[in-house]
Formats: sequence, C-alpha cells, structure tokens
Amino acid sequence: MSESRRYTLKPLATLSPPSTSRTWQTAPHPTLPIVATACSDRSVRVYNLTSFTLLHSITGGHKRSVRAVSWKPGTKGQSVLATGSFDSSAGIWRREEGSLNENDFTNRRVGGDEDEDGRDEDDDYQFACILDGHESEIKSLSWSPSGQYLATCSRDKSVWIWEELEDDNFETVAVLQEHDGDVKCVAWHPEEDLLASASYDDSVRLYKEDADDWVQVACIAGATGHSMTVWWVEFEGSGMSKKDFRAHRDTSSAHQKQHIDSLERSGPRLATCSDDKTVRIWRRKPRHSQDTASSNTGIPSIIRSAAIDEDWLQDAMLPQVHERAIYSVSWSRSTGLIASAGSDGKIIIYKEQWREHAPSATHADEMQVESDQPQSPTEWVVVAELFSAHDVFEINHVTWAKRADKDKRWDGEEVLVSTGDEGEVRVWTVDEIVATGGAP
Repeated sequence: MSESRRYTLKPLATLSPPSTSRTWQTAPHPTLPIVATACSDRSVRVYNLTSFTLLHSITGGHKRSVRAVSWKPGTKGQSVLATGSFDSSAGIWRREEGSLNENDFTNRRVGGDEDEDGRDEDDDYQFACILDGHESEIKSLSWSPSGQYLATCSRDKSVWIWEELEDDNFETVAVLQEHDGDVKCVAWHPEEDLLASASYDDSVRLYKEDADDWVQVACIAGATGHSMTVWWVEFEGSGMSKKDFRAHRDTSSAHQKQHIDSLERSGPRLATCSDDKTVRIWRRKPRHSQDTASSNTGIPSIIRSAAIDEDWLQDAMLPQVHERAIYSVSWSRSTGLIASAGSDGKIIIYKEQWREHAPSATHADEMQVESDQPQSPTEWVVVAELFSAHDVFEINHVTWAKRADKDKRWDGEEVLVSTGDEGEVRVWTVDEIVATGGAP
C-alpha cells in the first residue's frame, strides 16, 4: 500500500503584544531566538521566540512606516539591524549582546532589567546612522551573506548597493537603474555576491560586480517570466538540494543523474512569486568551459573581463493554489519546503519530490531539442493548505525560523512565522503526517 506524506499547520503562538498597526515583514535573527517586525507605526518590534513576548520596541529613527528589516550576519558580540522606510531612508541600529545564547532568552520580556522608570536604556538598540539617497519609499533591503554589502530598493525604480567600510561608515558602490517600475524586493545569493531584484515591471533582474562596476547579468522577463508584478525573490538555502539529491544518486536513472549533475553546476535556485498568482523556481544554466572564455568582442582583455552574463531558466512552476496576489515565499534551509502567502490569506506549503514516472533519457533529449531544456525529473506538490491564517486579513510576509520555545521537539526544528495586515505575527508548527493508501 502506497504512502502519501502530507503536513499540517497548527497555531503555536501569536507574538504578544501585537502591533496596533499593519505589520509588513518579520526577520529571524541569524543566531539568536528573536525576530524583528517592521510596522506601519514607524517602529520595529523585536520579539522573543522562546516566550513569544516583546523584548524591544525600536522607535525614533524613521518619519514614516518601516517597510523592511534585515539582520546583519556574522556579527560577534552585537546585533546589527537595518531598517528600510517609506521616508526614503535606511537606518542602521546596534545593540551589544555580549555572549548571549538561546538559553539567555528564557522568560525575558520587554525592557530587560528595568530601572525605576521601567526602562533600561543600556538594553536598547542604539541608532547608529542613516543612509539617504533614494528619492521615494524603500520597499526592501538585504545584507549580503558576508555582511560586506547592504542592498536597498525603492519605488524610485532603483537598487542601491552600500558597502560598510567601518562601523557606521557606509559608501554607495552602485546605483542600478535597470527596472522600469517600483522595485519590490532584493535578495542575495547564499554563496556569492550575486543580487536579485523583483519589480512592478514584471521582471526579475540579477547583478554582479565586474571590473569594479556592478552590472546586470540576467533578466527574467517577457514570455519566459511572470506576467504581472513580482513581489518577492528568495534563493534556495546553500547546499540544501545538493545533499538531498546526492542521497538518491545511486538509485537514480540516467536522466535523474544528469539533472543532479546540472544542479551541482547551477548552484542554489531562485524562487519568485507574483500578482499573476504563481510561484516559480529558476535555475542558472550551467556554463560549459568554452562559455567562460573571453568573448570575441575585439576589446583587449586587459580592459574587458570575461563575459559574466548568465542565463536563468524556469525549473518549475509550483501548483497554482492561490486565488489572489502572492506577496511572499520562503524556502526552508533545513527541509527544502517552500511556504507562500499573500492577499487571499492562505498559507501554502510545497514539497519537491521525484516524479513517479520520470522521462527517459531519450525522451528528455527529444524535449531538450524542442524546448532547449528537458523536463525536470522532480516535481513540486502541495502538502499543506491553511485558509484564513490571519482571519480576514492579507498576509504580507511568511518566513521559516528556528524553533526555540520550551516545547521544541528536536534540534533544528522549524516554525513558520506569518505577518499580517491586522498587526499580528503568528507562529505555526509544521508537522509531517503519513497517510496510507494514497489519501492525504
């Protein structure tokens, strides 16, 4: 009898107290059991994932709604938070953390060790600097994996890349103006300095540094891309797919092995979501040795570097379950599951699996001649669907986070965190269930 593996989402907690205004995005800290939430009331709320209570309310840095937050990775002894606002500026905040670990957050609440006024100023996030330059609302920002660069994007159709030279001293290293509309999201590749952006102009664009200048190296648009506004971009977790596929190499067909080898050379894939109600996966077309040689442009190699343009192909379109715009996708670095959420108030969980009837190598070759790429031997299936996750309100953001409360069942267990229009941030457990006979 066959088995059909499915998942169930159950409410674990609502972060308390909730915001009294719309909340846009929630970002898990890279090492500590805390999350930061961007709020329309011009504040950022930092919550404890151990007790699900408010630790800090960061205010005073912005004049309008805080739209985006991003923690800087790789910091030691302190937490560094970047905030992006509708006031066209980005803010940098710092807090000394010492050698805190997960256990230090048990039962901690807002204010820490309070003084007579109920507030410990030494426990607060300190406003370090402001980054000005955008001409309109900042919609998203993201630190590169190394922490060297901060990318911001705006309604002014531009993407800026900032480099931190030393504490609180940032230099603008690039102003990219390839988009024809409001830029909704930016995200960095987990293994290299490759930046992706998504826009109201229905396109996804990717950028790299070439000869001390940042340039566009790929554009996903037109007939091969989304047909409406692209709201979110997020890369696959570093190395996740490789580990999973390698485990199947010995029992794989020739075509599956070819697919595994292709993914090895392509690197982490890219997930996008859109107003067109689709979630799509893209992979970089692997380069052959001759592709990496200097292009025959007639320009001396001392002036022009090797060609760095990239081709990104659609690897999959996930099952279309959403009924309205999809605002956010999150790709688990631990399990490989993808979560999506948006205007219809649904949270959908997708899982990648081997196709039951993978195409033969011969058939795959025929398909490659016709479409320039073979059908993938894997497919994505919906394994959980939750309706009205925030009652009647839209869900602006969803993200995976490491579970840290007292009922955590195993190391590395994850929860799903959703952020809604009503001001609430809700935490969900995602449990796998096994049903026999092929029934969910």
